[in-house]
Amino acid sequence: MSEDYSFLPPLQAEIATVIGLYATMKLAAEWGGCEIYIPAHAPNDHWLVRSIGREATDGLCAYFAARIEGDGRRAHHGVKITLPLGQAGSREKARRQAIELLDKGASLKEAARGSGLHQRTIQNIRAKLRNERAGASTALARKSS
Repeated sequence: MSEDYSFLPPLQAEIATVIGLYATMKLAAEWGGCEIYIPAHAPNDHWLVRSIGREATDGLCAYFAARIEGDGRRAHHGVKITLPLGQAGSREKARRQAIELLDKGASLKEAARGSGLHQRTIQNIRAKLRNERAGASTALARKSS
């Protein structure tokens, strides 16, 4: 009988059935909200192995590896997934952290990891900041004319 992970978001629950709750929560805490690539096989120095260990990484890679038939050979490919968020704290605190990181020049992925928000949310925050700042610059230019 498998564990019941219905209290988790669907993708997290799916991952937990493969690698267990502890490794799933560790992965979410470190990479939640980020789009990550799960290879068909990860070498020993891969970030996944360093994050959740060899056994959990092997299980995750095997589970997500897409097997494509073609030319009489079977090729193994990985897959990109967006991990559900881990425990990120308050939403407003996370947004403030994201803005601070973006202002310091962080990439989308760095801002997502540092704030606990999805990369797509970071993209939206960055676009809104650019629009607001462009509008403020235009307003200042009009006042000084």
